[in-house]
Amino acid sequence: MDDARFSRQLALPGFGPEVQQRLADARVLVIGAGGLGSAVIPALAAAGVGTIGIVDDDTVEASNLHRQLIHGVADIGVSKVASAVASIAAISPTTMIEPVTERLRSNNAESLFARYDLVLDGSDNFPTRYLANDAAALVGIPLVWGAVSQYAGQAGVAWAARGPQYRDLFPTPPPPGTVLSCEDGGVLPTVVGVIGAIMAGEALKIITGVGDPLIGRVTTFDALSGSFRELRYERDPTADPITELVDYELFCGLPSRRDTLSAVELSGILDAVTLVDVREPWEARLASIPGSSLVSVDDVEPADDLVLYCHHGVRSAAALTKLAARGIHARHLDGGIDAWSRLVDPTVARY
Repeated sequence: MDDARFSRQLALPGFGPEVQQRLADARVLVIGAGGLGSAVIPALAAAGVGTIGIVDDDTVEASNLHRQLIHGVADIGVSKVASAVASIAAISPTTMIEPVTERLRSNNAESLFARYDLVLDGSDNFPTRYLANDAAALVGIPLVWGAVSQYAGQAGVAWAARGPQYRDLFPTPPPPGTVLSCEDGGVLPTVVGVIGAIMAGEALKIITGVGDPLIGRVTTFDALSGSFRELRYERDPTADPITELVDYELFCGLPSRRDTLSAVELSGILDAVTLVDVREPWEARLASIPGSSLVSVDDVEPADDLVLYCHHGVRSAAALTKLAARGIHARHLDGGIDAWSRLVDPTVARY
């Protein structure tokens, strides 16, 4: 143990060499190397966590850099996991990083979680949040979660063995499209830093046994007022026990596979579909898929083989529900124009 490196921690009340060794022995999994992951991962490594797994299948974009401080301009186009590994090597060369460059899914979550003592969920979508909660409950490990949107964020701990879970706080997911994503609503970068720091702090408390984790409590932060609030909640005695992992896209009301096209699939039938862009005009000026028409969701008309797309697939998925209510059937592009640029046509600008 490097006593000089960790001297300011070792001096803390309740800390000491034995507690520091718990950090060195700990195995922690972080879901996402984006905004929250960029705050969480360096903090854990710098504090002396011995092994950190990072699961993310995305690459670095220019639009990430204002808040995802673990990445730099030179990392644009690089795997976020690879970029994170390089950054942590400079911060803490003794930390072992286990990269997982794939998306967390129901068919890999349990086996992955079983390799770790603790999971931190920094994902940006509800299917992954519910999946992380359920997988952690089945494996029997604690989950630290966080979420950010615009000028606010929240964080908590779900630990089935010791208290309520994420599902007790949010029994059902919000309807698709009702919660703004970062690309739609924006996010103040400092909010990511605050919530990420809280998440890292909760992880350190759980590993070391120092302090009182946020079990049955949620901390919320409002950057516009600079204020914090705490919400307490309890187990739902009527909730069904978690016995298996399910289809979380379906659980969250997202389109079924038959209503979803991959970028490669769309490229093979591009001339045979009616392609509608449901983004904002300023986005269409940056980049568009050839042959598409920019149309507000409310103005979309029925057409043969109607396909919608947006930036990452979130708004187009929500638009399918609106169109279905009007009796219009459509499909949408999974991953949006960003997937088209990555997988089909790299000349289409990413933003």
